Amino acid sequence: MATATSTRPSLAAEPREITGKAVARLRRDGKLPGVVFGHGLESTSVTVDAHDFELLRRHTGPNALVDLSVGGEGAQPVLIHDVQVHPVTRRPLHVDLFLVRMTEELTVDVPLVAIGESRAVVDEGGTLLHGIESVRVKALPDHLPQSIEYSIESLVDFDTSIHVSDLVIPSDVTLLTDLDETVAKVQAPRIEVEEVPVVEGEEGEEAEGGEAAEGEAASGEGGGSDSGEGGSES
Repeated sequence: MATATSTRPSLAAEPREITGKAVARLRRDGKLPGVVFGHGLESTSVTVDAHDFELLRRHTGPNALVDLSVGGEGAQPVLIHDVQVHPVTRRPLHVDLFLVRMTEELTVDVPLVAIGESRAVVDEGGTLLHGIESVRVKALPDHLPQSIEYSIESLVDFDTSIHVSDLVIPSDVTLLTDLDETVAKVQAPRIEVEEVPVVEGEEGEEAEGGEAAEGEAASGEGGGSDSGEGGSES
């Protein structure tokens, strides 16, 4: 167990008394406010170095265990449970750290990662669609997978799909997602129907014929009127 602990990333934290809007000053000083909590434990307000936390996030997965030391005390394993980020800058504003028990199974969502190439995409111009992007699993904290890979090479046409039942799940992990859920499939490209061009000549001839007929009718009407007027004058 000691060897496993030594291979985990570590993070140092300090107890925090500042709360509310005043934490903005902490962020300006390069500190990230957070909370440590766990089953049957009172939550503890802490701060961590914002730069160190960013480096940690870049090099660990969403379900990675981290050895957290608060105020220089002995390290304890935690999971990064939730990170609140600024809507514009995407910089972390607050972090929730979940203190785990190594003998207690946890339920988490594990991201799915597609690998390989699909003939239906490369050769047929289809679009790869992801039905789900993660699956829910249950496992001991040190057995939680960071991600689950699956090959899309089996997607050779538009009728083939990959389901949760096709995923390779570690033997020490319990899968909770419905096995019939669709993970990925390829959508056929849209076929654009070309409009049949209208022959302008036919429309022109028809229009000219119509205009001629109207002209003849108008001429006939005019002739009758002149004839009548002439007869009245005589």
